[in-house]
Amino acid sequence: MNSADFDREYVWHPFTQMRDWNSPGHAPIVIVEGHGTILKAEDGREYLDGNSSIWTNLHGHRRAEIDQAIRDQLDRIAHSSFLGLTNDVAARLARELVEVTGIEDGKVFFSDDGATAMEAALKMVHQARIQRGEKGRTTFISLGGGYHGDTVGAMSAGHSPLFHQAYKPLLFETREVMSPACYRCPYNRAKPERGADARATRQCNWECVGKLNIALDELGEKASAFVLEPRVQGAAGMLMHPAGYLEKAAAACRERGVWLVLDEVMTGFGRTGTMFAYQQEEVVPDLVALAKGLTGGYLPVAATVTSREIFDAFLGDYSELKTFFHGHSYTGNALGCAAALASLKIFDSEKTLEGNQARQKKLAEGLSRFWSHPNVGDVRQEGMIGAIEIVRNFTTRERFPFGERIGHQICEAARKHGLLTRPIGDVLMLMPPYCSTDEQLAQMTEALWQGLQEVLPM
Repeated sequence: MNSADFDREYVWHPFTQMRDWNSPGHAPIVIVEGHGTILKAEDGREYLDGNSSIWTNLHGHRRAEIDQAIRDQLDRIAHSSFLGLTNDVAARLARELVEVTGIEDGKVFFSDDGATAMEAALKMVHQARIQRGEKGRTTFISLGGGYHGDTVGAMSAGHSPLFHQAYKPLLFETREVMSPACYRCPYNRAKPERGADARATRQCNWECVGKLNIALDELGEKASAFVLEPRVQGAAGMLMHPAGYLEKAAAACRERGVWLVLDEVMTGFGRTGTMFAYQQEEVVPDLVALAKGLTGGYLPVAATVTSREIFDAFLGDYSELKTFFHGHSYTGNALGCAAALASLKIFDSEKTLEGNQARQKKLAEGLSRFWSHPNVGDVRQEGMIGAIEIVRNFTTRERFPFGERIGHQICEAARKHGLLTRPIGDVLMLMPPYCSTDEQLAQMTEALWQGLQEVLPM
């Protein structure tokens, strides 16, 4: 048996219909090597990593500085308990994260991935409110279409029927408010216009902010925190928010004493243009969840950075039971923290954010051609994130039936042209590593264009 046979025999993949995966006609791509933007399969074929290995790989595969940092750390120790102990690399990484997030006098709680970082944030908020004597503040508010991970708390803060419907009986109640996504917003009076991101042509009165204000007023002293992905809602279909929404939402929360919890698991570490998406609107959250790109895509490390105000609610005598009774076996893992420190250092040594300004312009050039296709409804971009929404009818924005899996078919066709990426429904997505050359960025958009033409010929 080869690796693909072993996979079919023994593996259960995430977000995958395994009947299709194990069907006789399906041949899994078995990745065995990577270098820079290139992934190499067991059969010798090479592919461009068009989604940064599910939005994690920032600087490219086999990045020498991160490789060396992990090797050096292996020569010292791979892991030790963080319960009642600490280690030098986690402590240094915490200092770096407080500084780079701009959360003054903040504290860092380490975990494993985005869902656990969000789970910790939600539990921190809930327990802090109780210990501050604010026992009535129990309701979380979050955006329609929101997705924050697959643990029970993270799902409760999400509103994605596709991912969460089966688990609804397990979830606690949260207040849903409309997503500020202009393309399908019922209050956007602008007609579809080719060549223009719907955010640029929108005609509205910020009804999305109005809906949030209504929810905050109705909840009153019950409102605890507003949870959202800033600027871009990833798993919702790369829904991109108009500039100004986050600032207005944050102000509305501050006026009412409601904490702001930002999920920067996908948008963080330069993906939207600034180090963190919230920095584009000069907003500082009360808590921010970080993961995915934190280690440059090498190891599963996550962090929840919280304000001193929230941290102080957990201080007290041991007998008061104010301790945050939450943790993970691999909290503060030394190998992961070493990789994260090396990744952050690359941002400085290579001036990555400045370099991304040129790269995102090149990506925009490649994306612009998609407007000419009659089944492209919207093309939107935020920094190094590109999204192309496929529709049956441009004028009405009518979707293709879910079962036709048009987005999946297009990405499967693009593989024949050397591109690996994964759609979100019928939203095609490109999220290249920051080491991608101009030529590679052009190859990615060309491969996706060819895949689109094969499935939906003009």
